[in-house]
Amino acid sequence: MLIPTALNALKSSRSISWSPTGRFQQTLAGCLELSGISLHSGKVSKVKLCPEFAGRGRYFDFKSNFIPASIDYAEESSLCTTLSKDGFKIRTVEHLLSALEAMGVDNCRIEIANEDAKDSEVEVPIFDGSACKWVDAIEEVGLKLAIDQRGNCCEKMAPYVNQPVYAWRNDCYLVAFPAKAVRITYGIDFPQVPGIGCQWFSTAPLDNMFYAEQIAPSRTFCIYEEVEQMRNMGLIRGGSIENAIVCSVSKGWINPPLRFHDEPCRHKVLDFIGDISLFARLGSQGLPVAHLVVYKGGHSMHANFVRRLSENI
Repeated sequence: MLIPTALNALKSSRSISWSPTGRFQQTLAGCLELSGISLHSGKVSKVKLCPEFAGRGRYFDFKSNFIPASIDYAEESSLCTTLSKDGFKIRTVEHLLSALEAMGVDNCRIEIANEDAKDSEVEVPIFDGSACKWVDAIEEVGLKLAIDQRGNCCEKMAPYVNQPVYAWRNDCYLVAFPAKAVRITYGIDFPQVPGIGCQWFSTAPLDNMFYAEQIAPSRTFCIYEEVEQMRNMGLIRGGSIENAIVCSVSKGWINPPLRFHDEPCRHKVLDFIGDISLFARLGSQGLPVAHLVVYKGGHSMHANFVRRLSENI
């Protein structure tokens, strides 16, 4: 029986395989709505999260244009993750998607709008620069089992890493090693900014409680000496010490105290979870069941890694 043997060998050689998790897909128990200023555009936007059928996954609804939260629609952009389809763009999606992925909201319709009806671009609010606002709202409304249009529950699948998958650029790298549970180890290095320096953070097996307590509160950060340059580039127009922690090369942290001694590194993990969630499809889990090790990653590298994962299915 050479053909079955060959097929089995091919299947076992794949780096990624989708397997049941033993859990059913979930969605929100009701709608929730939040609004706030956007980090880069400085405009106020409103987001409404709504329950969705099992198998629909997470997607944005902007002016009746549906943009799936999928790597297929991710594009390169400065300092944030952007989804684009048919000329419409949703910017800075990473914090919201991070919270949805980590808190187990597998299926969700995300309606989004801003104050300018003519805009073809919109941006998710930044709030305090963390994911706490999203986590609190999700916990308040609660979750329920997602059913499909026939009234059936659907088992939640997850991507399992069978052999190492990696991506790198210069001295930056991202590797997924086979493991029995999701674990993330992340390193950053800012030698020119002593207040940040080199930091490493590693999760225990990641669950929603660990995420809510140890990752979600970490805020986005920036270097004070780079603020003017970024604003000249049309970025962080809505940025302030109310929605970011700011570190000066010479003076250290401008707006202490930090919520964690390694808050910048933890925030990178927050961003990473949001970016990796773009691997999810049809209500599945986006985070690979693996030990994910990242050094000096960023939104671009995260997205490239998800594309690499997609090539190894």
